[in-house]
Amino acid sequence: MARVVRPPGPLPRAESKARAVRAMFDSIASRYDLMNRILTFGMDMGWRRRAVAALGLPRGALVLDVACGTGDFCRLLAEAGHRAIGVDFAAGMLAAARTRAPLVRADALKLPVAGGAVDGITCGFALRNFAGLEDALGEMARALRPGGRVALLEVSEPPGALLRAGHSLYFNRIVPLVGGLLSDRRAYGYLPRSVAYLPRRSELVEMMRRAGLAGARRVPLSGGIAQILVGTRA
Repeated sequence: MARVVRPPGPLPRAESKARAVRAMFDSIASRYDLMNRILTFGMDMGWRRRAVAALGLPRGALVLDVACGTGDFCRLLAEAGHRAIGVDFAAGMLAAARTRAPLVRADALKLPVAGGAVDGITCGFALRNFAGLEDALGEMARALRPGGRVALLEVSEPPGALLRAGHSLYFNRIVPLVGGLLSDRRAYGYLPRSVAYLPRRSELVEMMRRAGLAGARRVPLSGGIAQILVGTRA
């Protein structure tokens, strides 16, 4: 399959990635929600609702939203009758959060909960930003009770050549342009290129299984421009 061409510019190396990503999200926190709505034409909230439904948990379940940002998932989890806790390592994002859920500043690689403490985990558009994706998935599995569920929302590349070409043009050219006009061009130049951190779809699902998330599967959204990754703690 042909790979999408990324805009030029180096991505942060492993040893500096966490610091660079934290600073970037702090810089765009005040307009993060607005930019999500504009750049996805409002589809991101529908995708998040699909992810909450994909958890398949009863009302009252305790759900940890990893890399919670400004609290979109926390609000939707509360609407669904769940008890949400948000975790993010960017202080600026937490300061801009609009949710009544408890918020904790912490790293996704060291979640501040005991093993088996939560019923579910959500995560929105952050897998490619973790300094160690496999470690983050293992930490999520550790935090879940047996039978607990994850629903991880992430960007993706559509399968068809024509749709993939249009998506590449929009994601790699238009997104940085609009981001530069309304927020931070450097940050919104990084975000499309950061897809390079994600493994291929089949490898990502297999990585979840190795972490202890049984029955891991991928659900494409909106023609494949986004995806939900679902798994159950073995």
